[in-house]
Amino acid sequence: MARMRRPATPETTLYAPVKRYLERFGFTVKGEVCGCDLVALRGEEPPIVVVGELKSAFSLELVLQGVNRTAACDEVWLAVPITGRGGRVRDSRVHKLCRFLGFGLLGVSSTGLVEVLVEPKPWRPRQDPKRRARLVQEHRSRVGDPALGGSTKMPIMTAYRQQALACAASLAGGPRRTRELRSVVPNASSILLGNVYGWFARIERGVYALTPQGASALVRWPQPIMPAQHQLLNPSR
Repeated sequence: MARMRRPATPETTLYAPVKRYLERFGFTVKGEVCGCDLVALRGEEPPIVVVGELKSAFSLELVLQGVNRTAACDEVWLAVPITGRGGRVRDSRVHKLCRFLGFGLLGVSSTGLVEVLVEPKPWRPRQDPKRRARLVQEHRSRVGDPALGGSTKMPIMTAYRQQALACAASLAGGPRRTRELRSVVPNASSILLGNVYGWFARIERGVYALTPQGASALVRWPQPIMPAQHQLLNPSR
């Protein structure tokens, strides 16, 4: 009785479609060469050398394999199964990573169709001056280092939150005029007017008081209170 063949693993089902794809460009493709899932050669000495790595899903291990192959070839192609319009393989961050490393990325459908998701060529991300300026501004505006790196599922102590808390602390003893708070927080006017967290209530033009939400915030994040002699005792003045 003939031995039954084991079902092909997902990686091996990717091999034939990727091989056919590379052969269309004149490459001679062979599988499992010196630890590489596939190696493709084209041209005379020295030939163009392409290494392909196949995985059942995009993963760090696949990327590390590609990094390990870069010194031995001209191009690295990563190939993974692709279904529909979702999945990690279509994540723009994955594409940026492959571009940054200079890797090609192929998606192989269940019917054997190959889709080029990323071309293997040198790439540098376009600089974003606005995002850079935002990072610098936020870093410089924070007082101390109030947020523990890696924190999740909790409010981040941003520079804006610090300034809003300083305004709240200044109102803890009673309503005050906006111009008084500007001596503590220069942009107090916009913070009080915006009232992002619901901590402030407008009593009259240019006069604000602390709401119960603001008082709760001061319990959660205690702040130094302004001296009593600077408080606005009669906001109607």
